[in-house]
Amino acid sequence: MKRFLTSVVLMAGAGLAQADGLQSLEAFMQNAQAGKAEFTQTVTSPAKEGQAARSKTSSGEFSFQRPGRFKFDYRKPFAQQIVADGKTLWMYDADLNQVTQRAQAKVLDATPAAILASAASVQALRADFDLKAAPDQDGLQWVQATPKAKEGQLQSVRVGFAGNQLAAIDMLDSFGQRSLMRFTNVQTSASLPADTFKFVAPKGADVLAQ
Repeated sequence: MKRFLTSVVLMAGAGLAQADGLQSLEAFMQNAQAGKAEFTQTVTSPAKEGQAARSKTSSGEFSFQRPGRFKFDYRKPFAQQIVADGKTLWMYDADLNQVTQRAQAKVLDATPAAILASAASVQALRADFDLKAAPDQDGLQWVQATPKAKEGQLQSVRVGFAGNQLAAIDMLDSFGQRSLMRFTNVQTSASLPADTFKFVAPKGADVLAQ
């Protein structure tokens, strides 16, 4: 889960047909102040000698509210949560009944979470990422985001849009692991309950502070 956070724990010109990824990203960040979507995530580890690459798929619901609040609620195949409440990042593993908490400001600036929920504008993103439009692929407009910090575990991020609607995030970490997250049923005008991003550790869970 920690590796996902750093590689996981990050998300119109003259007509949509002519919009590139950067224009779509800017429109998304300006217009989508809160929302939710369903997601499917496929994590593919690099092939080892004599073995084929291995993939694992999970799914759940994603919610966000700017600035700095989001939740990944994994439901299949295992229950997990990653919640940012604006100050603290919480990671909960139901199988282990274990919670990890970290200061949010220290871990999110150069991650995909900054694109999805934390950064206020494309200009703010440029403090941590080199951004450029990438070629259209799979019917989506893509933007390439390369972290400026070379010592991190995240190597690159591509964010895909259908028009100005978030559709996918494709992440590659320094270990060669690829994580592709596709979003469906995106609702960027959703009214979210006040307690959406409130995390309370389950009774009996081990809570580890980092």
